[in-house]
Amino acid sequence: MSWKHVLESFDLLDSPVANGEAVKNLWQNHGADDVFVETVAGHAGATDFVRVLIPGTRGRSAGGTAPTLGIIGRLGGLGARPEKIGFVSDGDGALTVVAAAAKLLEMASRGDQLEGDVIVSTHIDPDAPTQPHDPVPFMGSSIDMSINNKYEVTPDMDAIISVDTTKGNRICNHRGFAITPTIKEGWILRVAEPLLDIAEQTSGMAPVVLPITMQDITPYGNDVYHMNSIVQPCTATTAPVVGLAITTVSAVPGSATGATDLGSVESAVRFVIETAKDFGRDKLAFFDDEDYAQLTTRYGSMSRLQHLDQTLAAATTPA
Repeated sequence: MSWKHVLESFDLLDSPVANGEAVKNLWQNHGADDVFVETVAGHAGATDFVRVLIPGTRGRSAGGTAPTLGIIGRLGGLGARPEKIGFVSDGDGALTVVAAAAKLLEMASRGDQLEGDVIVSTHIDPDAPTQPHDPVPFMGSSIDMSINNKYEVTPDMDAIISVDTTKGNRICNHRGFAITPTIKEGWILRVAEPLLDIAEQTSGMAPVVLPITMQDITPYGNDVYHMNSIVQPCTATTAPVVGLAITTVSAVPGSATGATDLGSVESAVRFVIETAKDFGRDKLAFFDDEDYAQLTTRYGSMSRLQHLDQTLAAATTPA
């Protein structure tokens, strides 16, 4: 179980002075050696990006060949101060991955080291802006999505789980968590069966799948509707990406306080950890290589969906 790590992470992040150095200290207290922290200023403030490497016994960091799993906490902010006081619903993605990293680090320090490397990244912003969105308001962000991807997605990640609060909708009415189909280079692929197994194992319920549309896998900034940013890392990598959504029965605003269900978060933490165990042992694939090869051979690349179109790209390129 990961309750201790969820509770200490929540206590740390539910603060107007939450920052990257505090998260670094938490991870180091659980045994981390390689922690990155950088403050980045954006159009509406600043945020601290944090990233930790959790070495595996056969991981590349040890000279091995085991695959590396990336775990990304997606969010606009942990809080919407001064408009709202307290931890907002949108912070669940960061909370999940901060707690998961702490648990994995502690496991390794006790001798339960995974085989593959794990890289965990997110950003820490206790006073992010809000923005209108249907059916309920979103949290905004101090920085652009391209900056998120620059700091949170790394070339070392062979597959990515992107964790995000996904409560502000009417298409996934479930309390707990849901997973998305696998997205790879513009293709929405079938749901990975091994991940459905882990969802059943860690939730004790039938797995729930979050619907993802073509719009959701295109970059922010193209003026089309996105349900949220859960799979935006797929626009910045060739690795397969699966979204892990913290969900509710009713539509809850991302900027709502008092809305975090720690039971759902703890289940999501266990899902992440069990996935990391199997992925590092080459026991779990996010997609079928033969199916993907057949699709690309017959229909070609869909990687153009990872980019803004030429008009928008030119408009957003600095002079």
